Order: sequence, then C-alpha cells, then structure tokens
Amino acid sequence: MDDHTPSLHPARPVLEAPDIMRVLTRIAHEIVERAKGADDVVLLGIPTRGVFLARRLAAKLQEITGSAIPVGSLDITMYRDDLRLGPARALAHTEIPADGVDGRLVVLVDDVLYSGRTIRAALDALGDIGRPRAVQLAVLVDRGHRELPIRADYVGKNLPTSQRETVKVQLTEEDGHDGVLLGTRLPASEASGAESEAVSGAGRTAAGRPGNAPAG
Repeated sequence: MDDHTPSLHPARPVLEAPDIMRVLTRIAHEIVERAKGADDVVLLGIPTRGVFLARRLAAKLQEITGSAIPVGSLDITMYRDDLRLGPARALAHTEIPADGVDGRLVVLVDDVLYSGRTIRAALDALGDIGRPRAVQLAVLVDRGHRELPIRADYVGKNLPTSQRETVKVQLTEEDGHDGVLLGTRLPASEASGAESEAVSGAGRTAAGRPGNAPAG
C-alpha cells in the first residue's frame, strides 16, 4: 500500500464512497444478526485504517441497536513475525474500552485481508490483553492469497487479485476521501526505468531546461 507511483500502472477504483457506506451498513446488520444483538460486542480496529472502519461500524451498530458499542484500537507492531526483517516500525496506539474484553465478543476490524499474518499478530496481541468469549474478523476487502488458515467472518468485498496487483484503501479520516483502488505493480526493470526517467527529467528541468522540452 506504500508503493511509489512510478512502480504502478494506473489504478482503477473497485469501491467508491457510496459502496463503502453500503457494505459497512451490511456488515453491521450481519454482526447484529449473528450475535443476536450487540450487548457484549467490542470492536477493535487494527491501525491505521482498521481503526477508522471500526469507529464507523460502531456508529452503524448504534443506529441499529440504539446502544453505544465499545470501540478501541489494537496495535500489533511488536507481534509481527516480520519485525526483524525490515526497518524499525513506529508503534501505534492500543486503546481497550474501559470494560475490557474478558467474556465479550470481540470483532477485529481491518481494511484488507491478505496473507493472514496481520490477523495472526492481532490474535497474539489480544491474547495478552484478555480472554474474550469469542473473536470474529470483519474486513473491508478480502484479496485472497492466504498464507495462514485465517478467514474473515464479515467481508465487504471479495476481490480476487494476482500477486502483482496492489489494493489501496483510502478513507476520509486519513486520505481525505473514500475509495478502494486496484493497481498493478510494474516489473522491476520497468519500474527502475520509470524512476530513472523521472529523476532525469527533473534534473534537466533543474538545469534550466523547460520541463516540457523534448529530450535531446
């Protein structure tokens, strides 16, 4: 989701703002139906966009049930199995509702379900916090390619993808607007060429050549 633009083909929208509103409303109704109410439901969003989605779901659940739904966030940074493989990651914020999670139905909320490793880390983090009665998973997009036996209970959109494709969720709280974009990563050789061309063009402009002048 953090790919640089030169290494991507133009992305196309697969969900727009009205679609996201509709699927969150549907998921909220599914949670109420499956849980036979929402009295003991706790929503925990996985940073960053999962937190915003959890808050939106909590608002939808309150509209349906008339009761406020506890909502919080669950940082998984220190539980990731790839922590030692990359640069240091900034810690996000964990916020557990005042009544905790013991004996409650916890619904984890994330934007995209992919390999399943993020959710495995979330389950480990949750296990160190308390002992829920049950744990369920709600995601906006399931793009497949699971590496672990994890399945979402509530899915906004099942989106079959290839490994070369990218899924980017945009939410108003973080990005200024709502949408889900499907892009395709360029082969490494093409991406390198595109980045070199961009740098070269910037250099020519900086040297005094007009930005739209033909290459010589």
